[in-house]
Amino acid sequence: MMGRLLAAGMLAGLVAGFLSFGFFKLAGEPAVERAIALERAMEAAKAKDAAEPVEPELFSRSVQSGIGLLTGVAVYGAALGGFFAIAFAVAYRRLGDFSGFATAMLLAVSGFIAVHLAPALKYPAAPPAVGAAETIGARTNLYFAFLFISLAAIIAAGVLRLRLENPLGRMKAALVSIAAYVAVMSCVAFALPGVNETPENFPAAALWQFRAASLGGQALMWAVLGLAFGAAAERLLAREEASLRPKLR
Repeated sequence: MMGRLLAAGMLAGLVAGFLSFGFFKLAGEPAVERAIALERAMEAAKAKDAAEPVEPELFSRSVQSGIGLLTGVAVYGAALGGFFAIAFAVAYRRLGDFSGFATAMLLAVSGFIAVHLAPALKYPAAPPAVGAAETIGARTNLYFAFLFISLAAIIAAGVLRLRLENPLGRMKAALVSIAAYVAVMSCVAFALPGVNETPENFPAAALWQFRAASLGGQALMWAVLGLAFGAAAERLLAREEASLRPKLR
């Protein structure tokens, strides 16, 4: 059963990756092109001042925005789908009396919030020409620290909901756990240092278009993953239960 769930998860993630690729191309590519044009102008100005030649690109922009982006999103989607299937196998019937589809959607919403939405509110995605090269290591460490804390906090919130469900009821327990997650992540957001390295001449419209496209693409990926895997898991679980009924009799 686990093998079939894993295959369903990877396939659902692959489909989600392809759809997200189309969204990124339509919604995010114009902002990326403007950012790259600005970055090249800045690099050319620096090279001219330092009397140094501009380094050639290893891969052309068409390759980066085409097959490169498609390959990256597809691999990421398939890997995400595999991890999603494993998380589903662990969470099914442990989160409460939810169906396979409801469990998958609950995981998808929780995953998007913990992995993308919460970190993006503190450390939003940065297009080319935004961010200093010498601080990339520190910025990466801060982002992943926030992400891991967010994952731990949302798992703890899920456990808290289960503990409070009997004394408070399902709805109140859910509201308390959501409030606890928001409170913890708000404290973490205030505690961690902020990052603001956007050049003064960078177009604000391009910056927000890029960030909105980045967040929207991730929302689409998680939504498609939850829907596609949830439907597949529902069928697989129904077949598994049907195959076990004669044995139980």
